[in-house]
Amino acid sequence: MFTEDAWEERYRGKDAVWSGRPNPVLVDEVSGLAVGRALDVGCGEGADAVWLAGRGWQVTAVDISSVALGRAAGHAADAGLAERITFRHADLRTDEPGEGYDLVSAQFMHLPPDARRELYTRLAASVGPGGTLLVVGHHPSDLATSVGRMHFPDMLFTAEEIAGLLEPGGWKIVTAEARPRTVTDPQGREITIHDAVLVAQRQR
Repeated sequence: MFTEDAWEERYRGKDAVWSGRPNPVLVDEVSGLAVGRALDVGCGEGADAVWLAGRGWQVTAVDISSVALGRAAGHAADAGLAERITFRHADLRTDEPGEGYDLVSAQFMHLPPDARRELYTRLAASVGPGGTLLVVGHHPSDLATSVGRMHFPDMLFTAEEIAGLLEPGGWKIVTAEARPRTVTDPQGREITIHDAVLVAQRQR
């Protein structure tokens, strides 16, 4: 499920995999930041990248799927924002993300524990001084709800786990929490689940 071929097959199977709307936590947490250079990790069909570019960010949008990147580039062009976004085909488990970003956003990037630690350590290193690391993922408490997630329990994480990977003394933890939100479960019932949300500012 982590290979390029698997993601290409997933995107080819539908005209649109995602909603086309930016992730709500991104909107909430980034709206007040000064604009600069942003890295959108696992950009998918480009909703977050387009939203950032529309607010003045210069965005590097990275994904493992060339199909997703093609769709994202089309959405950027339709929005008149193609010049503000660089789309890059890469696997950031092994490829270097770059450095000196003012914002690094990783929304729902779920990997097994060892690969997860390696990825988020690499992403943290790509944030420049004064920049922000924003990580959002499914919280382990979701396993006790009817929404499920049992197909990848070891890939869920807490914000505190990711915060623990950051260089001691080098970061200000702005937020590290399990943030509730309401969703509809497979049985059509409204339930509360939680997102792991980490917002950290690099101090040096």
